[in-house]
Amino acid sequence: MPTYTVTVANLSLSQQEKSQIAEAITTAHNTQTGAPRFFAQVLFFSTNESEHFVGGRVNTTPQVFVHGLVRQGRSIEIKQALMSQMLEAIAQIAGITAEDVWIYLQDIPATQMIEFGRFLPAPGDEAEWEREMTPEKRSSLPK
Repeated sequence: MPTYTVTVANLSLSQQEKSQIAEAITTAHNTQTGAPRFFAQVLFFSTNESEHFVGGRVNTTPQVFVHGLVRQGRSIEIKQALMSQMLEAIAQIAGITAEDVWIYLQDIPATQMIEFGRFLPAPGDEAEWEREMTPEKRSSLPK
């Protein structure tokens, strides 16, 4: 599953804005990769004042950083479309410019990821993998 860590610097997001960003990231991932929506998880963190440096100096510009860990096996075009869709939505929701949103994607082989107690499937094999879950776990997942 993709795990997206969103870190904000010099910016305070409301619960509603966090929810909107999480939804935007989930929608972008689902739309661009075809992976089920429940695969996407989003974690939020914020830096304290004076804890973000650029070029060795304290940065005071509001910024959002997204670090996504995703399964290996998707084309550059898919990954760039995913990042572009997230970029536009995050900038709008956070009320900052696109220049102040930084997004990094890191590929990890599915064979090096365990979730729900099992190694993850290769991209495209999610439906079969999901069918092998217990009925209780499947029914607990968001649709």
